[in-house]
Order: sequence, then C-alpha cells, then structure tokens
Amino acid sequence: MSTLEKSGFAAQQRLSMIDRSRLEAIMDEAGRIAIGLWPGDGHEVRSWEKEPGSPVCDADIEVDGYLRKQLGQLLPAAGWLSEETVDDPERLDKGLIWLVDPIDGTRDFIRGRKGWCVSVALISEGRPLIGMLDAPARKEKWVAVAGQGAWRNGKKLSASTRKEFAGARVPAASLQKVDQILTMVEQPNSIALRVAMVGADEADLVATLRWGFEWDIGAAALIAREAGATVSDAFGKPFVYNQRDPRAFGLMVSAPDIHGDAVEHLAERAKTLAQS
Repeated sequence: MSTLEKSGFAAQQRLSMIDRSRLEAIMDEAGRIAIGLWPGDGHEVRSWEKEPGSPVCDADIEVDGYLRKQLGQLLPAAGWLSEETVDDPERLDKGLIWLVDPIDGTRDFIRGRKGWCVSVALISEGRPLIGMLDAPARKEKWVAVAGQGAWRNGKKLSASTRKEFAGARVPAASLQKVDQILTMVEQPNSIALRVAMVGADEADLVATLRWGFEWDIGAAALIAREAGATVSDAFGKPFVYNQRDPRAFGLMVSAPDIHGDAVEHLAERAKTLAQS
C-alpha cells in the first residue's frame, strides 16, 4: 500500500469514528445560539475590538465556548484551534484537530447583515476531513467530506467550470483598476461564504492578498475543493493545516481552468505584499 493509500485509509478510519448525526446536531445548536444573539433578529449585540480593526462580539465567545465543550466530548482525542481561544501548542502533537471560527463575518453579524456563518472543520494529519458551515440568517447549511463531495441544504454542489479569466465572477464591493476585467457579484463579509460560493457556482474566483488564519478557510476550502474547485494560497501552493504558525499568505479559490491565470494576474502584488 502506498503512502497516499495509507493516508486515505487512515482518514476513512477516522471518519468512521465520528457520530455524524451528533456533529450535525452540534452545528445546528451553534447556529441557534448565534441567531439568538444576532441584531438582525432584533437582539442587542455587545461588541468590542480585540485589536484595532478586529471586532468581536458576545456571540463569538458564546458559540466558541459551546463548540469547544461539545466537540471535545464528541472526539476527546482531537486538539483545538479557534479564533477566539488562546492557542494551546499541544495541538501540534495531535493527529486530529477541530478548526473553528465561531462567527466568520463578525462585521456583518454586528451590523445585522446576513453574510456570516459558523465554521467548523475537522483536520486529519494536516488536511481537512470534514468541513461544515452553518449560516442561519441565510438558511444555509454547507457540508463537505473528504473524497465524498460537498452539499448545501442537502443538494450536491458542482463548482464553477469557467474557462476564461476575463469576466470571472468575484465577490467584491469594489475592484482596483487592474482587476476591472472581472465581474463583481454579492460579497458577504464571511470569507468562508465567499469561498463556498465558488463551490456552488455562484462565483468563479475568490482571491485575497493578506495574511490569513487557518480557521478562516479550513471548512470552506474543503467545500470548494470537494465541489471541484482548485484551492491554494496566493502563490498557488496547497495549504497544510495545524501549523505552529497558523497563518498563510493569501487565498486563491477558483474554477480549475482559470486558477493559473489568477495566480499569474496577482503574482507581483502577492510577492510585494507578502514581504511588507
């Protein structure tokens, strides 16, 4: 058996350890907790800044605490890496970790907009095994399982198959002049939802040119990949998760046939910004 086959066999074994119905129930409850605190439903939200330009609210903390307890009980052997929890380096010794962003798109959440979600991924030996997004304000539940496909509200997803880079649909509120060969579509604040849009063939490209964290993309990247999209960092390199420094520069998720053109289009800017 090759190393790749052994890795795939181990992943399938780990999948069999998971009570999927229980995991889905945990995600459902996390979504209910979040929507119960969302100002879009008339609730008063308490928010503050962890650091300048980085908002957090009471829902981030409450959902994070709930998920840490419940997912820890579901799979006690797994480590934990979350945006809202102090990092514990013991996760580096774990073959499995939960990768969590309790509210991805906090700005939209605080403003009462719908472009946010709860994001959870199970990482096995550096690769996403399960990815789930719950976007209750949009009535959307997204899930992907490595090697098995991706779904939204039970409907199997097929990613964008666009062939031409020019005119590609990109979730954005504005574009630099050099990027105006692209076509803007709806931009939820949640990067996870934007990535998932490529998997749902509602966008052709999502690209960022900044340092981001594993929890921002782990679940959505699996959803897009299992739907048929190509996923990489800004330089076209694959992601490896559960790193000591859980950051990577940039994100590139697209229809497979335009991925190379997208990387080339942004290459000089990526090189400059990664070094700044």
